[in-house]
Amino acid sequence: MSKIYTGGCLCGSIRFTASSPNNSHTCSCNICQKHTGAPTVVWIEFDAENVEWTGKAGRPTIWRSSETASRAFCPQCGSSVGAIDDAPVIALLAGAFDDPNDEDLAPEFHSFYEIRPIWWQNERN
Repeated sequence: MSKIYTGGCLCGSIRFTASSPNNSHTCSCNICQKHTGAPTVVWIEFDAENVEWTGKAGRPTIWRSSETASRAFCPQCGSSVGAIDDAPVIALLAGAFDDPNDEDLAPEFHSFYEIRPIWWQNERN
């Protein structure tokens, strides 16, 4: 049996369980920055069939952000929880997990590294 990961939004209306992560990465693209208000985000991707929305609000509210994906957020508190791709893949934000320190969720690469904020480009990280 696969390990089960749990998480949700700030108010708890949106909750999820997920298993079998298949891609974990950081991203600094403009869409991710606007979606979260952060200069970089950490995504953990799962096949859609491996994610279940378990909170009282059911599935998160979505907003179409590109030709291939919609951003997911809580309709109650506004917390960003992920992206639902057309693939079908659901990418969940690391900060939404109950245990974001789980080493299985560590990023493997950084997307759009070259467009991270200029003040960060001068840092060693």
